Amino acid sequence: MKKKNLIVCVIMIVTFTGLFTGCLSKGLSEGANVLLYGIDMSNIPDGSYTGVYEFRRWSNTLIVHVNDNKITEIDIAKNIMGPNVKKISGEIFSRVIEAQDTTVDVVSGATVTSKAYLKAIENAFTSVLQ
Repeated sequence: MKKKNLIVCVIMIVTFTGLFTGCLSKGLSEGANVLLYGIDMSNIPDGSYTGVYEFRRWSNTLIVHVNDNKITEIDIAKNIMGPNVKKISGEIFSRVIEAQDTTVDVVSGATVTSKAYLKAIENAFTSVLQ
C-alpha cells in the first residue's frame, strides 16, 4: 500500500512540474522574436508618451518622457510582476536613455522581458511617427 501511494505521489509531482514548467515557458520563443525597429528621436516633440505592449505575462504600460528630442525618463505605469523586474527595467531603461534608441542589448537571462519593455517604448511613439 505504501509503495502504491509513493508511486501515485511521484506521478503527481512529475505531472505538476511538467504543467508548471510548460506554463512558464509558454510564449518564450514568440517573445524573444519580437521585432524592434528603433526610433528616430529627431521627430519626437517634447511631452510624455504612453506605450503599451501586451503579450501574456510580459504585458506592460510605460510612460516615456521626452525633452529636447531626448528620452529623459521612463516610468512603469502598469507591469506584470516577475522576478527581478526592477533590476531588468532599470537596466533596459538606462540603455535606452543612453542610446536614445530601442536597438540596445537585452538584459542577459531576461530577453523576453527586455524586449517587452523595448517594444512598449517604441509603441509610445507610434502615433507621432505615423
